[in-house]
Amino acid sequence: MIVAVIGDSTQSADTGKAAERVGELLAGHGAVVICGGLTGVMESVCRGAKSKGGLTIGILPGDTPEQANPWVDIPIATGVGYARNMAVVKSADAVIAVGGGYGTLTEIAYALKRGVPVVGLNTWSISRNGQEDTSIARAISPEDAVDKVIALSRQQNSPGGAPPPNQRHGRGS
Repeated sequence: MIVAVIGDSTQSADTGKAAERVGELLAGHGAVVICGGLTGVMESVCRGAKSKGGLTIGILPGDTPEQANPWVDIPIATGVGYARNMAVVKSADAVIAVGGGYGTLTEIAYALKRGVPVVGLNTWSISRNGQEDTSIARAISPEDAVDKVIALSRQQNSPGGAPPPNQRHGRGS
C-alpha cells in the first residue's frame, strides 16, 4: 500500500512528533510513504518511516532531486512547483493529513475528488452549505490515523468495494 502523508513545510514540535510517529507506524505495516519530499511534516514522516526500515518517495516541486530531505529514498523532481501536489495524492492508495496549510488543503481536495480516502490528524475541516462535510475521517492520534487509513484501504479492497487507485492501474499494493 502507498500512503501519502501531507502537511505543511513548517511545523510545531507536536506536529513533527505526530508526523514522525505516523511514519514509524506506516513502515511497521509495510506501507510505502509518499510525500512532497521537503521539510516540516514531509521530513518528519520520512524520518519516522526510515527509522523503522520503511521506503519513502518524495515528489518534489523543483528541478533537482537534491532538494529532497535526507530521509527520502526516491526523489522525483518535477519542475512543476506546487502543481506536484496532485501527483502526490494521485500516486497514493490513501492519504493522511497531519496539520497543514493551504497546500495541504489542495491535496485534500484532490484526494477527495478522486475518491482516495483521507484521514485527518489536527488538520482542516470543511463544510458545504453551512454543514460539516465528513469526507475527512478524523483521527485523535498517530495510531488512530494509521489504524483508520489501513481500515479504509481494506474496505476498498473488500468484495463490493472499489479497488484502490493503484490496483485499478495494474500495479497492486
